[in-house]
Amino acid sequence: MQDAFNPQIILLREGTDTSQGRAQIISNINACEAIADTVRTTLGPLGMDKLIFSQQRTTISNDGATIMRLLDIVHPAAKTLVDISMAQDAEVGDGTTSVVLIAGEILKGVKGFIEDGLHPRIVIKGLRDSCSLAVAEIKKLAVTREGPEFRQLLEKCAGTALNSKLIARQKHLFAPMIVDAVCLLDPEMCDIKLVGIKKVTGGSVTDSALISGVAFKKTFSYAGAEQQPKHLTNPKILLLNVELELKSEKENAEVRITDPDQYQAIVDAEWAIIYDKLDKCVDCGATVVLSRLPVGDLATQYFADRGIFCAGRVGGDDLDRVSKATGARIQTSVHGITEAVMGSCEKFEENRVGDERFNFFTGCPKAKTGTLLLRGGGDQFLEETERSVHDALMIVKRSLAHRSIVAGGGAIEMELSRHLRDHARTILGKQQMIMNSYAKALEVVPRQLADNAGIDSTDILNLLRKAHATSDTVEGNKWMGVDVLQDGITNTLDSGVWEPAANKLNSLAAATEAACCILSIDETVRNPQSEQAGAASGGVGYGPGGGGGGGGGGRTGKMVSEAMGGGGMQGMMGKGKMRKGVKMFKGKGGA
Repeated sequence: MQDAFNPQIILLREGTDTSQGRAQIISNINACEAIADTVRTTLGPLGMDKLIFSQQRTTISNDGATIMRLLDIVHPAAKTLVDISMAQDAEVGDGTTSVVLIAGEILKGVKGFIEDGLHPRIVIKGLRDSCSLAVAEIKKLAVTREGPEFRQLLEKCAGTALNSKLIARQKHLFAPMIVDAVCLLDPEMCDIKLVGIKKVTGGSVTDSALISGVAFKKTFSYAGAEQQPKHLTNPKILLLNVELELKSEKENAEVRITDPDQYQAIVDAEWAIIYDKLDKCVDCGATVVLSRLPVGDLATQYFADRGIFCAGRVGGDDLDRVSKATGARIQTSVHGITEAVMGSCEKFEENRVGDERFNFFTGCPKAKTGTLLLRGGGDQFLEETERSVHDALMIVKRSLAHRSIVAGGGAIEMELSRHLRDHARTILGKQQMIMNSYAKALEVVPRQLADNAGIDSTDILNLLRKAHATSDTVEGNKWMGVDVLQDGITNTLDSGVWEPAANKLNSLAAATEAACCILSIDETVRNPQSEQAGAASGGVGYGPGGGGGGGGGGRTGKMVSEAMGGGGMQGMMGKGKMRKGVKMFKGKGGA
């Protein structure tokens, strides 16, 4: 009776969709499993590629981070897997597919516990404890190489990163090249952005080369550029952020004159300004002038007559790399230029690479940068090659910093799985089951490697479990992994399949935290009107007639978001629903 006098309190706007409880957690887990299934077949050296078509752009790749970035995932919880994949790519460069698979497999393993009524916080505690044990075991198992073997370590890590890429057959060419490029950088900073990657269509991929210095594509130039020198020895290099071009007044200026001679005086003043800039560039003794802003036809011919090479509209990254390599400082004014702000190198030349012209600065005294010239038959091939080289550069950078490795091919995952299973036997209660499920989740890497290679994964896992069960007594068994070439298992440490320990440490920590984040969400609140383009914020309708001004239109659309409940991959990816909303919005418009 007392409840009849208590008014109902409404906290959310009418039409707001709320999903909560155990069913919401299960729905989030199902969404993450669907995302993991999308990239599952791309893992390993024999993984398949994905073709992603977005409007007018087509991308072919098996890089996990690239695929996750291009997928139009709208499920709010499943976006967590995109975040960890991008974080893995930014932090380590490789392992972007495996981190998604491990996170999805962890969630799949604990879904049964959630369905049986186990509290999510107990599951989260068990997962974090398991992750801590796994991380400690990786640090214990990591192998360090020093001295002459360290160079071999870097090349092996780069080769392993390239194994699953399009240029895997040319890894013996690219691995030493990538290591040399990283070694050119400042060891304290080791900024990968200072390694320029230039793509030139045509030729063979084996024509790719590393330039110890700076190379960039010839910028737009006027006719006078053909009279400029193409080869210079010990040039003085001037870098500018100044426009050397005659331009009309930018603003709508009005000048009133009473004598025609006054107009000529204005024109002469404009010419005097540009010639003053050019004279100062010549007087400082520079023989190469590069500017981030345009260099006009007058300046081009002026410099050509005096034996000076010039280029305008040079990219900011290229100009910064020239500055790092030659010691030149970018100037924002032509006044007060001295020898101290100009750079130098042993040789400057302009050569043709394929159908393009490139400017080369070699023999730089402060060479802390390099340029990789990539050749290939098509744009899609070159783009995938660039992504592969970037991943390998990041792997070498991490190996250079941490100097510790573990064996790949699923070997470290199987050893961690065995270690966790052994430890689980020493504890009691629910945590034992959770730790066993975490150990089983780690087996997804060797299992998927075998599946993608067309090998019976059940037989491979049985052989690996048998080998790792005796790893304490038999030397080398702890490094047994999948051999996709011989359809069996092998000691991947001896086979040269090496990965930085930082790769596995980061992927396990990221996957575990992502799984814990998903499990800790028991309610999702969403306003369906926010998904409809142009919907009025004050209305309660959804669909035609339900918008403007909170009128009396009824709700004709779905109140429960498809992205939150079982719409499958169609509901979580693609912009089909957004296009529907735009179509409905267009239909409501009047004349």
